[in-house]
Amino acid sequence: MLPARSLKPRDKSLVENAVSIVYSRIYAPIRDKVFHSLQELNVAVTDLLEVHNNTPFQKRERFEQEEKSKLMPLAQDRYEMKNFRYATVMKNSHIHLSDDKHYYSIPYRFIGKKVKMVYSASRVSVYYNKECIAFYKRDIKQYGYTTTKEHLPSAHQFVSDWNPDKFLSWAARIDPKVKQYITRILEGKTYPEQAYRSCVGILSQEKKVGKQRLIDAVDRAIHYGAYNYKIIDRILKGGLDRLKEEDEKQGPLPFHENIRGEESFR
Repeated sequence: MLPARSLKPRDKSLVENAVSIVYSRIYAPIRDKVFHSLQELNVAVTDLLEVHNNTPFQKRERFEQEEKSKLMPLAQDRYEMKNFRYATVMKNSHIHLSDDKHYYSIPYRFIGKKVKMVYSASRVSVYYNKECIAFYKRDIKQYGYTTTKEHLPSAHQFVSDWNPDKFLSWAARIDPKVKQYITRILEGKTYPEQAYRSCVGILSQEKKVGKQRLIDAVDRAIHYGAYNYKIIDRILKGGLDRLKEEDEKQGPLPFHENIRGEESFR
């Protein structure tokens, strides 16, 4: 590189000579021609540009002698646009990527901390104080969990405000059936931390609808064989916990998010 000297404009950098070369090789040959559309002009410029790019250097062999051997290979992966989000690490040691409604685990020592998510179409990175603390392949499964075992409090016998004993004791104070239901939810996950949000959602219904309605809703969910927060929420919102068996003329139907009710056909 031979840049121009600073402060005093007595010379120009060699790179500016390229402007003159392109001007003489592309503009000059077509300056007297008439073009009837921008497309015709672009075609003519493209053809002359191809000739210019394939013209070998004159009296300069720096590329072959000095530069070619120092060229780096092109990146194997295509460049991906990155997005940014901030999130607080929940007590179950996960953060929530709202774009996908998916959860990723974070080392438990960062519980309660605000972290920065940097994610692209294929990767999710998490930073705290400019330090990368987690890195994942992006998963777009809604309400799914991507978890590293070493991140979780249970892997280190770390006692936090949220733990299985807390939820089992809470459920037992309501009713043995509720405890049975919460136990199945905790056992149904690979890691107990993944079930904490469901447990909180279910047990908190006691204050909203009362103990008896929650017990009846749990009893009906057990009858359906469905163990999650969504089914309890649907039963309570639909008032199904108040129905008696003889009121159900067609018998119980399986609950699934793809099954539509009468309101969909109004």
